[in-house]
Amino acid sequence: MEKNGIESKLTGMEGDPDLQFLLQGGDLLKVLSPSWKKTRFLKLQEDCKTIWRESKKTFKSNQTFPVDSIAAVRLGRQSEGLKKNTEEQVECRCFTIVFKGRRKNLDLIASSEEEAGSWVRGLQKLISSLNNLSADQAKDHWIFSCLRKADKNKDSKLSQQEMKNFLQLLNIGLDDDYAEMLFKKCDKSGSGYLAGAEIEHFYDLLTHREEIDVIYGEYAKTTGFMNAGNLLEFLTKEQREKLTLADAQKIIEKYEPDEQAKGKSLLSKDGFLMYLHDPEAMVFNLDHKQVYQDMQQPLNHYFINSSHNTYLMEDQLKGPSSTEAYVRALLKGCRCVELDCWDGSDNEPVIYHGYTLTSKILFKDAIKAIKEYAFKKSDYPVILSLENHCSVEQQSVMAQHMSSILGSALVTTPLGDGMPTNFPSPEELKGKFLIKGKRLNKLEASFAEAAEEADNTDVTEEEESSNEADDKPAEKTSKKKLKLAKDLSDMVIYCKSVHFNSFEDARKNQSFYEMSSFKEGKAVKLAEESANAYIRHNVEKLSRIYPAGSRTDSSNYNPVPLWNAGCQIVALNFQTACTELDINQGRFLVNGMGGYVLKPAYMRDAATEFDPITLTRGDWLQHKTLHVMVISGQQLPKVNQKKSSIVDPLVKVQIYGVPADVAEKETSAVANNGFNPSWNENFQFDVYVPELALVRFLIEDHDSTSDNEFIGQYTLPFNSLKMGYRHVPLLNRNGDKLPSAGLFVHVMVLDAK
Repeated sequence: MEKNGIESKLTGMEGDPDLQFLLQGGDLLKVLSPSWKKTRFLKLQEDCKTIWRESKKTFKSNQTFPVDSIAAVRLGRQSEGLKKNTEEQVECRCFTIVFKGRRKNLDLIASSEEEAGSWVRGLQKLISSLNNLSADQAKDHWIFSCLRKADKNKDSKLSQQEMKNFLQLLNIGLDDDYAEMLFKKCDKSGSGYLAGAEIEHFYDLLTHREEIDVIYGEYAKTTGFMNAGNLLEFLTKEQREKLTLADAQKIIEKYEPDEQAKGKSLLSKDGFLMYLHDPEAMVFNLDHKQVYQDMQQPLNHYFINSSHNTYLMEDQLKGPSSTEAYVRALLKGCRCVELDCWDGSDNEPVIYHGYTLTSKILFKDAIKAIKEYAFKKSDYPVILSLENHCSVEQQSVMAQHMSSILGSALVTTPLGDGMPTNFPSPEELKGKFLIKGKRLNKLEASFAEAAEEADNTDVTEEEESSNEADDKPAEKTSKKKLKLAKDLSDMVIYCKSVHFNSFEDARKNQSFYEMSSFKEGKAVKLAEESANAYIRHNVEKLSRIYPAGSRTDSSNYNPVPLWNAGCQIVALNFQTACTELDINQGRFLVNGMGGYVLKPAYMRDAATEFDPITLTRGDWLQHKTLHVMVISGQQLPKVNQKKSSIVDPLVKVQIYGVPADVAEKETSAVANNGFNPSWNENFQFDVYVPELALVRFLIEDHDSTSDNEFIGQYTLPFNSLKMGYRHVPLLNRNGDKLPSAGLFVHVMVLDAK
């Protein structure tokens, strides 16, 4: 079979000049420092999924990386590395390949502006076309790339040994007898190898999904096919969708691959499977993908996607600080970023983790990066949380930088006329930046007739909570005088940092815009012991929670109990892949992924009786029974890249929410099959407060001697679950989608009796 034609056809980029350019490849300069710039030859391989790069070093083996490991391609001197290590005149020839996960950027210079353009356009088109492959194209694409790897002598035929390689690449463990039997069944010609249609037949035997046959057979009542009426019956009865016959008709037109069947308005089993694989039919309710909540409520009525030590790429003792870390957090939908500011040389403030070996970045570079990426993922406001350790002189420099770089997007006076009595809404603050930090006086003072200057420019700063000093080793936490520059102080409008004494004190003495930061231990204690008081406090004010300083490895705490207490800014270390970050990603998956999720009504009412711990009667109690049947898995990745290693997958279904709802159930493990394991196990959960609950599907590789290993997961809000037979997409440790992998489940939510 002619591979290249097939591959470009599969990507939907046949005859595209930029694709042809990538397939030819070319020399580029890789940039590591002002003096280190080395030639690298890069080209796209014929599978259209892998980039090959050749190093000129004698001993260095040539490397490849998959196109789907690329997060973005940016034209120009946009990365920190290119800004630092190249001159302005090469601007138009530079571009950066940004990878998913922790892999370092690749900074490159092309030989001309045209070539840089071709590289960037070609890669961007390729990434988007691979993301948009239909299930069928993806399946073909996947067969071809595995075939190519397995076909050692490149004759487009598979011998029995090559077929075993093929199976290992597909992550499927077949015993030799079974493999031989399948092979013989497909080798119709008896030639000892498979070619063309025989390979497809072999693949069909492998991918045969009995569970889909059963469901399809139940509803395919028109000469073995589904007509629009049959499909509608399936959609209303099983999937609980509110659709019409015309909708069913549209689904057939969109998903049926066989033109003859489509002409007769019939849906074949292939078409049915393709529909079930489409995002619109998956477990996450696509209506919640858009902004669907009321965005006109005061800012403190939302949960806000928030990051801690945003400048760090790795751990907090010696990891690199980088403007790229801000870019990544903002592109993940983060709306509150932290800047730890210290005096730097040449009167330029720097950002780093004080008293540690983490590297430093310039404050102004961080602000530039934030300005550029703040509103690419979401239009809603970004809060800059300043941890200010600078002298008065350098605080003024900070104020100048923010003013000149952020311009009119920076909120420096209250919206509207006169002294505000409440927060503006995310809608009113679209495209705006808010500063969180210390302020010399109350906001009210700037509205007083004779706004007499605050005679006291010394603010007593209590380090314990408001300045996170416990986060920084070896610093005394006594009260100390903090000098504050007036121009920086005046920029703090809606988020003035104050020390927290008690809920009663806050109610009597704090204005709505005065907010406290709580270290996780203190916050968890309050959330456990006085949850209702905390919720009422958060109806009026903002609260920010941050991880304990003892977490030097940048690990995270569970955000759920703090959301349950109404805390809005629950800041996590975005640089650390972990369960807690998966949950955070799940919480903010909804509402356009805009980083703001409206709290339930009973957490926005000043007289609320809601207490997540005791759960007395109230609107929040909407007792549901969740039934989940874990049916099967598809194309699960290996945990261990060793050729012979094959996973023994098991599935855990976890509920996060108020304490009464927290639960976990798990299936048994399926031995040696990551390709199409089937479980068919049923679980039932009681969910009392659905508005605060999240559901997490976790797949692990069972290990009898040590901890199970993570394979993939997907977390979503309970109220965003769709019912019926649903595929669940799977994300890797870094929160990126695993290309072909999935889980197939049946979900039913009923009102509890």
